[in-house]
Amino acid sequence: MDAQGLYVSPGFIDIHTHGAGGYSFTTGSVDDILGGAYTHAKFGTTTIFPTASTASGETLLRYLENVKEAMKRNRAGMPYIAGSHLEAPYFALSQMGGQNPDYIRNPDPSEYENFLKVADGTLRRVTFAPELCGASELCDFLVRNGIVASYGHTDAVYSEIKPLIDKGCTLACHIYSSMSLMTRRNLIRNLGAVETSYLEDAVTVEAICDGIHLPPELLKLVYKIKGADKICLITDSIIAAGVDPDDFNSGKYGNNERTFVANGICYLKDMTSFSGSIATTDRLVRVMHKQVGVPLTECIKMMCENPARVMKLSLRGALREGYFADIVFFDEDINVKKVIIEGEELIEK
Repeated sequence: MDAQGLYVSPGFIDIHTHGAGGYSFTTGSVDDILGGAYTHAKFGTTTIFPTASTASGETLLRYLENVKEAMKRNRAGMPYIAGSHLEAPYFALSQMGGQNPDYIRNPDPSEYENFLKVADGTLRRVTFAPELCGASELCDFLVRNGIVASYGHTDAVYSEIKPLIDKGCTLACHIYSSMSLMTRRNLIRNLGAVETSYLEDAVTVEAICDGIHLPPELLKLVYKIKGADKICLITDSIIAAGVDPDDFNSGKYGNNERTFVANGICYLKDMTSFSGSIATTDRLVRVMHKQVGVPLTECIKMMCENPARVMKLSLRGALREGYFADIVFFDEDINVKKVIIEGEELIEK
């Protein structure tokens, strides 16, 4: 194959995305999950973990069923759906960000055990706040069942997070976003979740590299402290990724009374928080390379190899003999020109 002077990279892996192309992963159908995954694939994402936001138990069970069914349709030339990620519902209300407060609650063993049962081997990750009552038991349950445990949407301090890191909760959900900073309790300074993520070498951090959630100078700091081996680039995208902002704001893709898109990002309408990004993975690489100044090979590592490692994906994330042929071709400005998944060019819809 003649690459015609383009860069050739492993397929991008997005471990945290809530939708794209007008499709919601949390509340949509099986076809919505496939449609959102396909939208992302056009921008280089060959492997995707559809992510749920906080919702009712019924909605989350339906989401798990839908991801499980969508995975059955995986085949060469289609975006590889690798499993579900529950970024829900066990969070600190004080750090809910764009999540719906009506459905935030403490971990309930009967609920999360049922999540695992319904998912039937397809639940890959759960994100939760370590300070909640029952969080330690939830962490034990996840690790025991081979599910990635990650901390996020948290006001926890070091003494509350470190025991869970020692248990195996070693992935920090979108660093700086809905995450505590150093605070004083009884006059004593305590590391927040951000500083804990920096201090603990075992922790890999997610970074929303749209250039807005974390501006370039802050991304430089994250890179300087954690290094290329301990960062995963994520979109944290919503349904507005890959669509015209005016169409989204007009309600073309359903009820969006809580959010709107402007200036390359999604906001809550009361302007109290961002509400997920509209980024695709090519934008993450572009920002990290062009604006932050990270070498392209290291950007690709953060977009491919590291996500595969933290999510325990085998045979993906690298261009290597014996691996699946997930390949992206892009130009100097990280504009994706061709996508190959499992040896077949991305199927046009």
